[in-house]
Amino acid sequence: MKGPLIVGVAGGSGSGKTTVARRIAEALPPSAVTTLEHDAYYRDRSDLSYEERCQLNVDHPDSLETELLVEHLVALRAGSAVDVPLYDFKTHRRSRESRRVQPTPVIIVEGILVFVEAAVREQLDIKIYVDTDADIRAFRRIRRDIEHRGRTFESVREQYYRTVRPMHLQFVEPSKRWADVIIPEGGDNKIGIDLVIALVRQMRAAEIVDRGLAG
Repeated sequence: MKGPLIVGVAGGSGSGKTTVARRIAEALPPSAVTTLEHDAYYRDRSDLSYEERCQLNVDHPDSLETELLVEHLVALRAGSAVDVPLYDFKTHRRSRESRRVQPTPVIIVEGILVFVEAAVREQLDIKIYVDTDADIRAFRRIRRDIEHRGRTFESVREQYYRTVRPMHLQFVEPSKRWADVIIPEGGDNKIGIDLVIALVRQMRAAEIVDRGLAG
């Protein structure tokens, strides 16, 4: 297998997939791993007012510019750098700035809908699904949106019933069938995460060691 090892981490909103992705990344030399968030590829609907953007169904696959993510993964696998969008969840707009990402031995792609599109799945060498009970996911999402995204409880609750739960049942949960590995309980499953880390290290041992020595 040539080029970067691309690891996909999917799961419902609040499942702990970001924690799993971070734990994998932290176990590798910083210069050997890059993380891409699918959320960064939300479409920039500047044609809509702020109020209209607040009502968008951001849990539907069409809300994401997944074709750009695929282009970036193909470029990174070929050894080229890419400019990843930056998305502001408070204004529901893309920033004018972007993040320059260089190819590394390991690339982690994280997001609730990472396994939904076949074009993305074809770019993933390892597919991990983080499976966490719905009540835990809901409470984690409430806390995140209120503390870090400036949302009110009422708006979080309205969105959960209007789009988050239906889209999870329609798209996210069924995508679990594509996973190579399922990790229950997210970041709390130390054994599951350690097994994935060991596999990643084994599959890219030489490159990781080289980056670790260089870094």
